[in-house]
Amino acid sequence: MTREEAVALLDRHIRSDSLKKHMLGVEAAMRAYARRFGEDVEKWGIAGLLHDLDYEETPEMAVHSLRSGEIARDAGLGDDVVHAIKAHNDAHGLPRPDSLSKALYAVDELVGFVVAVALVRPSKKIADVKVKSVTKKMKDRSFAAAVDREELKKGARELGVDFSEHVAVVLDAMQESADALGL
Repeated sequence: MTREEAVALLDRHIRSDSLKKHMLGVEAAMRAYARRFGEDVEKWGIAGLLHDLDYEETPEMAVHSLRSGEIARDAGLGDDVVHAIKAHNDAHGLPRPDSLSKALYAVDELVGFVVAVALVRPSKKIADVKVKSVTKKMKDRSFAAAVDREELKKGARELGVDFSEHVAVVLDAMQESADALGL
């Protein structure tokens, strides 16, 4: 599958502009990690781009991501991508045996948290966000209260990356994609 085909699939399943931007942010972070680990940048990017395809149809965590995985399979993506998409949701209890699965899990929630940090900046620009800003907001339990801080840390641990370094990788990738993300 090409990126253009993945974007067309995304457009068929997702209406929300903010969800599309989230998925673009996850794509950017996944591409950054693929480069870092010497993996297939296109495949990892597409996994990030398509990971939440079913969210508008099935936002309940008990079923979310299972349908996305099946849509990805039907579109011709491999078992590793399908598994990573399904395993990014802890509700299913699926193992994350490979770097692709671990990276998708690790970046998903962090991308959303970084966006929240950017949006409280006076400029609302991701360019103004620093790693220290993100780690400081992690300590403020009233900020983005729905985000599970332990899940964010767990993702970095599973990936084998120091948390601040993880934030830096994701933040840098998102800053490079700021225009597409509307930030």
